Amino acid sequence: MSPVNSIADLRDIARRRLPLALFEYIDRGSYDEHTLTRNRADFDALLLRQRVMTDVSRLSLETTVLGERCSMPIGIAPTGLTGLFHRDGEIRAARAAHAAGVPFCLSTMSICSIEDVRAATSGTFWFQLYFMRDRTFTEALMSRAHAAGCPVLVLTLDLPLQALRRRDPKNGLAVPPRLTLKGMRDFILHPRWLVDVMFGKRRTFGNLATFFPRHGTAAISEWMGKQLDNTLTWNDVAWLRDRWPGKLVLKGILDADDARAAAATGVDGIIVSNHGGRQLDGATSTIAALPRVVDATAGRCEVLLDGGIHCGQSVLKGLALGARACMIGRSYLYGLAALGERGVALSLEILRREFEVSMALTGVCDVRNVDRRVLVH
Repeated sequence: MSPVNSIADLRDIARRRLPLALFEYIDRGSYDEHTLTRNRADFDALLLRQRVMTDVSRLSLETTVLGERCSMPIGIAPTGLTGLFHRDGEIRAARAAHAAGVPFCLSTMSICSIEDVRAATSGTFWFQLYFMRDRTFTEALMSRAHAAGCPVLVLTLDLPLQALRRRDPKNGLAVPPRLTLKGMRDFILHPRWLVDVMFGKRRTFGNLATFFPRHGTAAISEWMGKQLDNTLTWNDVAWLRDRWPGKLVLKGILDADDARAAAATGVDGIIVSNHGGRQLDGATSTIAALPRVVDATAGRCEVLLDGGIHCGQSVLKGLALGARACMIGRSYLYGLAALGERGVALSLEILRREFEVSMALTGVCDVRNVDRRVLVH
């Protein structure tokens, strides 16, 4: 194998090791994928300002995110179905994140449950929540996350309805993977994945399975689709704030007016996100929306960035425009699918090194001093 020294290298390996349906679930977006494309293109359009003759012999990447010390301003975002890309994927990603000293956020739609991850890891982790019509179910998930010691609850706002991701139905994506004739051929062509995941212990939605012990995955998926609550207002965030004892973060904000409303609820953080280009196609990119959101919050809460982060330079640009830290999804999933826990660790190390070198070449020694001066205006 040639040296793996970029996220693109990990993506190439993941593409070869995963069945097409699962790879494109990671890799692609909704509708015509304009938002997906724009997320990365707008990052690439920003130019870094090279500076010289500055002592950069002692670099510091350490920061705090929501009161938690981090080795660098990067965290792992919540992603669904992670345990289908590699056996026990959520556990392996959480372990890699803890070893690297960065936050890991577990999705409601994870394969490994909250309790699975808690039992298998020594570090803390965040939990991402979808608001359900069944408030008893929502409160039960919150209670489980609190019992597991999760210090941060991340509420996803941008999924009142699920957008069409055209490639998923064409590829026959289902959970657990269906053994259709077309799918069987694709699975057989990926024997390492087949043995690793299909014969593993966990192959369904771990956080939901305890509520449906006698029902199949199809019933769980149908129920989940009906539970997405499209009646939510800011009053529901207040309801959640009253019941969650830890830090509360809202994910999926792109608009300045929404950012002001979010900050007014007293939340601890906002994640500027467009669901990785998987929801509203034609929306603004996250990096383009970031400065307006930062200005609108006026320092009342921390602002994180998610979407389009494919290299360490993306992290530097995000911090330059006001993000406290950047959350990665696809970048770590490629590593997980390619090499398991070692791949997640490698993806974080690649981003760390790229960020560190780029920071030094813009003349900044301490991550806390990164601002708009590192960009060419």
